[in-house]
Amino acid sequence: MPPAIETIALTRRFNGFTAVDGISLTVAPGQIFGLLGPNGAGKSTTIKMLTTLLTPTSGTARVADHDVVEAPVEVRRAIGYVPQMLSADGSLTAAENLLLSARLYGVPPRVRGARIAEAIAFSGLEEFAGKLVKTYSGGMIRRLELAQAMLHHPAVLFLDEPTIGLDPVARRAVWERLQALRRDYGMTILLTTHDMEEADVLCDELAILLEGRIAARGNPQQLKADTGPEATLDDVFVAVSGGTMQESGNYHDVRQQRTTLRRLG
Repeated sequence: MPPAIETIALTRRFNGFTAVDGISLTVAPGQIFGLLGPNGAGKSTTIKMLTTLLTPTSGTARVADHDVVEAPVEVRRAIGYVPQMLSADGSLTAAENLLLSARLYGVPPRVRGARIAEAIAFSGLEEFAGKLVKTYSGGMIRRLELAQAMLHHPAVLFLDEPTIGLDPVARRAVWERLQALRRDYGMTILLTTHDMEEADVLCDELAILLEGRIAARGNPQQLKADTGPEATLDDVFVAVSGGTMQESGNYHDVRQQRTTLRRLG
Protein backbone atom coordinates (compact mmCIF):
# COMPACT_ATOMS: atom_id res chain seq x y z
CA MET A 1 0.00 0.00 0.00
CA PRO A 2 1.47 3.39 -0.98
CA PRO A 3 1.99 6.11 1.63
CA ALA A 4 -0.97 8.40 2.30
CA ILE A 5 1.40 11.38 2.01
CA GLU A 6 4.91 11.45 0.62
CA THR A 7 7.15 14.44 -0.05
CA ILE A 8 10.67 14.54 -1.49
CA ALA A 9 12.71 17.72 -1.08
CA LEU A 10 9.49 19.76 -1.08
CA THR A 11 10.36 23.46 -1.29
CA ARG A 12 8.47 26.76 -1.57
CA ARG A 13 10.04 30.17 -2.03
CA PHE A 14 8.41 33.60 -2.00
CA ASN A 15 10.39 36.40 -3.66
CA GLY A 16 13.70 34.95 -2.56
CA PHE A 17 12.48 33.87 0.90
CA THR A 18 12.45 30.11 1.47
CA ALA A 19 9.36 29.24 3.52
CA VAL A 20 9.67 25.45 3.15
CA ASP A 21 13.17 24.13 2.56
CA GLY A 22 13.52 20.62 1.16
CA ILE A 23 11.08 18.73 3.37
CA SER A 24 11.01 14.96 2.87
CA LEU A 25 8.52 12.93 4.86
CA THR A 26 6.29 9.88 4.60
CA VAL A 27 2.93 9.44 6.35
CA ALA A 28 1.50 5.92 6.48
CA PRO A 29 -2.20 5.27 5.84
CA GLY A 30 -4.27 5.60 9.01
CA GLN A 31 -1.71 7.70 10.90
CA ILE A 32 -2.33 10.94 12.73
CA PHE A 33 0.74 13.00 11.90
CA GLY A 34 1.56 16.34 13.52
CA LEU A 35 3.56 19.30 12.24
CA LEU A 36 4.88 21.41 15.12
CA GLY A 37 6.80 24.63 15.14
CA PRO A 38 6.51 28.38 15.72
CA ASN A 39 4.73 30.80 13.41
CA GLY A 40 6.67 31.13 10.19
CA ALA A 41 8.25 27.67 10.47
CA GLY A 42 6.51 26.50 7.29
CA LYS A 43 3.63 24.43 8.67
CA SER A 44 0.75 26.18 6.92
CA THR A 45 2.74 26.58 3.69
CA THR A 46 3.39 22.83 3.69
CA ILE A 47 -0.32 22.09 4.12
CA LYS A 48 -1.21 24.53 1.33
CA MET A 49 1.13 22.73 -1.05
CA LEU A 50 -0.24 19.32 -0.05
CA THR A 51 -3.81 20.51 -0.61
CA THR A 52 -2.89 22.08 -4.00
CA LEU A 53 -3.52 25.65 -2.82
CA LEU A 54 0.14 26.50 -3.51
CA THR A 55 2.42 25.10 -6.20
CA PRO A 56 5.82 23.86 -4.98
CA THR A 57 8.86 25.75 -6.19
CA SER A 58 10.71 22.46 -6.40
CA GLY A 59 10.54 18.91 -5.09
CA THR A 60 7.59 16.54 -5.27
CA ALA A 61 4.60 15.58 -3.19
CA ARG A 62 2.01 12.83 -3.50
CA VAL A 63 -1.24 12.66 -1.54
CA ALA A 64 -3.45 9.55 -1.69
CA ASP A 65 -1.06 8.33 -4.43
CA HIS A 66 -1.68 11.41 -6.64
CA ASP A 67 0.94 14.00 -7.55
CA VAL A 68 -0.08 17.44 -6.26
CA VAL A 69 1.18 19.18 -9.42
CA GLU A 70 0.33 16.65 -12.11
CA ALA A 71 -3.03 15.51 -10.69
CA PRO A 72 -4.44 18.33 -8.50
CA VAL A 73 -8.10 17.48 -9.22
CA GLU A 74 -7.61 13.90 -8.06
CA VAL A 75 -5.85 15.14 -4.92
CA ARG A 76 -8.75 17.48 -4.10
CA ARG A 77 -11.25 14.68 -4.51
CA ALA A 78 -9.29 12.50 -2.08
CA ILE A 79 -8.83 15.02 0.74
CA GLY A 80 -10.69 17.07 3.29
CA TYR A 81 -9.33 20.36 4.61
CA VAL A 82 -10.20 22.42 7.68
CA PRO A 83 -8.28 25.73 7.67
CA GLN A 84 -7.81 28.07 10.62
CA MET A 85 -10.18 30.57 9.08
CA LEU A 86 -13.95 30.13 9.22
CA SER A 87 -15.24 27.61 6.70
CA ALA A 88 -18.86 27.38 7.90
CA ASP A 89 -21.45 30.00 6.89
CA GLY A 90 -22.94 31.63 9.97
CA SER A 91 -26.09 32.68 8.10
CA LEU A 92 -26.96 29.04 7.39
CA THR A 93 -27.94 26.18 9.67
CA ALA A 94 -25.67 23.18 10.20
CA ALA A 95 -27.87 21.08 7.91
CA GLU A 96 -27.71 23.75 5.19
CA ASN A 97 -23.93 24.05 5.50
CA LEU A 98 -23.61 20.29 5.18
CA LEU A 99 -25.88 20.17 2.13
CA LEU A 100 -23.76 22.86 0.48
CA SER A 101 -20.59 20.92 1.29
CA ALA A 102 -22.12 17.71 -0.06
CA ARG A 103 -22.81 19.43 -3.37
CA LEU A 104 -19.35 21.00 -3.53
CA TYR A 105 -17.67 17.66 -2.79
CA GLY A 106 -19.80 15.88 -5.39
CA VAL A 107 -21.52 13.52 -2.97
CA PRO A 108 -24.12 11.67 -5.09
CA PRO A 109 -27.71 12.87 -4.48
CA ARG A 110 -28.88 9.36 -3.60
CA VAL A 111 -26.60 9.24 -0.51
CA ARG A 112 -26.55 12.91 0.51
CA GLY A 113 -29.30 12.59 3.10
CA ALA A 114 -27.63 9.64 4.80
CA ARG A 115 -24.20 11.30 4.72
CA ILE A 116 -25.56 14.53 6.22
CA ALA A 117 -27.38 12.63 8.98
CA GLU A 118 -24.18 10.67 9.64
CA ALA A 119 -22.14 13.88 9.83
CA ILE A 120 -24.61 15.59 12.17
CA ALA A 121 -24.55 12.58 14.50
CA PHE A 122 -20.74 12.42 14.30
CA SER A 123 -20.45 16.07 15.33
CA GLY A 124 -23.01 15.70 18.13
CA LEU A 125 -25.16 18.50 16.73
CA GLU A 126 -28.49 16.69 16.43
CA GLU A 127 -30.27 19.20 18.69
CA PHE A 128 -28.79 22.18 16.86
CA ALA A 129 -28.88 21.10 13.21
CA GLY A 130 -31.72 23.52 12.42
CA LYS A 131 -30.18 26.53 14.18
CA LEU A 132 -28.05 29.21 12.55
CA VAL A 133 -24.32 28.57 12.91
CA LYS A 134 -23.76 32.16 14.08
CA THR A 135 -25.44 31.12 17.35
CA TYR A 136 -22.98 28.26 17.92
CA SER A 137 -20.08 28.15 20.37
CA GLY A 138 -16.53 27.86 19.08
CA GLY A 139 -16.38 24.16 19.84
CA MET A 140 -19.65 23.49 17.99
CA ILE A 141 -18.38 25.39 14.95
CA ARG A 142 -15.18 23.36 14.88
CA ARG A 143 -17.11 20.09 15.13
CA LEU A 144 -19.34 21.22 12.26
CA GLU A 145 -16.28 22.09 10.16
CA LEU A 146 -14.88 18.61 10.78
CA ALA A 147 -18.25 17.14 9.76
CA GLN A 148 -18.18 19.17 6.54
CA ALA A 149 -14.67 17.96 5.71
CA MET A 150 -15.49 14.27 6.23
CA LEU A 151 -18.79 14.18 4.31
CA HIS A 152 -17.22 12.62 1.21
CA HIS A 153 -15.15 10.15 3.28
CA PRO A 154 -11.75 11.49 2.20
CA ALA A 155 -8.65 9.34 2.36
CA VAL A 156 -6.64 12.17 3.97
CA LEU A 157 -7.80 15.00 6.22
CA PHE A 158 -5.72 18.16 6.68
CA LEU A 159 -6.25 20.38 9.73
CA ASP A 160 -4.57 23.72 10.37
CA GLU A 161 -4.60 24.44 14.14
CA PRO A 162 -7.83 22.47 14.74
CA THR A 163 -8.35 23.53 18.38
CA ILE A 164 -6.88 27.05 18.49
CA GLY A 165 -8.96 29.26 20.79
CA LEU A 166 -11.10 26.44 22.20
CA ASP A 167 -11.63 25.85 25.91
CA PRO A 168 -10.38 22.53 27.37
CA VAL A 169 -13.77 20.79 27.16
CA ALA A 170 -14.33 21.77 23.52
CA ARG A 171 -10.74 20.91 22.68
CA ARG A 172 -11.09 17.37 24.03
CA ALA A 173 -14.39 16.95 22.16
CA VAL A 174 -12.55 17.74 18.92
CA TRP A 175 -9.79 15.29 19.87
CA GLU A 176 -12.40 12.56 20.33
CA ARG A 177 -13.85 13.27 16.88
CA LEU A 178 -10.43 13.08 15.26
CA GLN A 179 -9.64 9.78 16.96
CA ALA A 180 -13.02 8.48 15.80
CA LEU A 181 -12.27 9.44 12.20
CA ARG A 182 -9.08 7.42 12.28
CA ARG A 183 -10.68 4.50 14.14
CA ASP A 184 -14.01 4.25 12.31
CA TYR A 185 -13.08 5.46 8.82
CA GLY A 186 -9.39 4.58 8.59
CA MET A 187 -8.71 8.20 7.75
CA THR A 188 -5.18 9.58 7.62
CA ILE A 189 -4.92 12.94 9.40
CA LEU A 190 -2.20 15.56 9.12
CA LEU A 191 -2.53 18.48 11.51
CA THR A 192 -0.53 21.52 12.50
CA THR A 193 -0.50 22.62 16.12
CA HIS A 194 1.31 24.77 18.65
CA ASP A 195 -0.24 22.69 21.44
CA MET A 196 2.27 20.14 22.74
CA GLU A 197 -0.36 18.29 24.77
CA GLU A 198 -2.50 17.97 21.64
CA ALA A 199 0.45 16.53 19.72
CA ASP A 200 1.23 14.12 22.56
CA VAL A 201 -2.36 12.86 22.85
CA LEU A 202 -3.22 12.59 19.17
CA CYS A 203 -0.13 12.01 17.05
CA ASP A 204 1.38 8.67 16.12
CA GLU A 205 4.31 10.57 14.68
CA LEU A 206 5.33 14.21 14.39
CA ALA A 207 7.87 16.51 12.85
CA ILE A 208 9.15 19.75 14.37
CA LEU A 209 9.79 22.44 11.77
CA LEU A 210 12.21 25.31 12.28
CA GLU A 211 12.88 27.87 9.57
CA GLY A 212 11.26 25.69 6.93
CA ARG A 213 13.25 22.54 7.71
CA ILE A 214 12.55 19.37 9.68
CA ALA A 215 14.57 19.74 12.87
CA ALA A 216 13.31 16.54 14.54
CA ARG A 217 10.96 13.70 13.70
CA GLY A 218 9.62 10.63 15.49
CA ASN A 219 6.81 9.42 17.69
CA PRO A 220 6.19 11.47 20.83
CA GLN A 221 7.38 8.76 23.20
CA GLN A 222 10.63 8.29 21.30
CA LEU A 223 11.36 12.01 21.11
CA LYS A 224 10.71 12.47 24.83
CA ALA A 225 12.85 9.46 25.76
CA ASP A 226 15.71 10.74 23.58
CA THR A 227 15.55 14.14 25.30
CA GLY A 228 15.80 12.88 28.85
CA PRO A 229 14.05 11.22 31.80
CA GLU A 230 10.52 12.55 32.35
CA ALA A 231 10.92 14.96 29.42
CA THR A 232 7.78 16.52 27.95
CA LEU A 233 7.23 17.60 24.36
CA ASP A 234 7.83 21.16 25.55
CA ASP A 235 11.27 19.98 26.68
CA VAL A 236 11.79 18.33 23.29
CA PHE A 237 10.96 21.55 21.49
CA VAL A 238 13.30 23.59 23.66
CA ALA A 239 16.10 21.09 23.06
CA VAL A 240 15.51 20.98 19.31
CA SER A 241 15.34 24.75 18.99
CA GLY A 242 18.49 25.25 21.05
CA GLY A 243 16.57 26.82 23.92
CA THR A 244 16.14 30.11 22.11
CA MET A 245 12.89 31.98 21.65
CA GLN A 246 11.69 31.78 18.07
CA GLU A 247 10.92 35.29 16.83
CA SER A 248 9.04 34.22 13.74
CA GLY A 249 5.83 34.97 11.91
CA ASN A 250 4.65 38.30 10.58
CA TYR A 251 1.75 40.73 10.74
CA HIS A 252 -0.42 38.46 8.60
CA ASP A 253 0.28 35.45 10.87
CA VAL A 254 -0.65 37.40 14.00
CA ARG A 255 -3.79 38.90 12.45
CA GLN A 256 -4.94 35.49 11.22
CA GLN A 257 -4.42 33.88 14.62
CA ARG A 258 -6.26 36.65 16.44
CA THR A 259 -9.14 36.51 13.96
CA THR A 260 -9.41 32.78 14.56
CA LEU A 261 -9.33 33.26 18.33
CA ARG A 262 -12.09 35.89 18.16
CA ARG A 263 -14.46 33.79 16.08
CA LEU A 264 -13.96 30.66 18.18
CA GLY A 265 -13.76 32.42 21.54
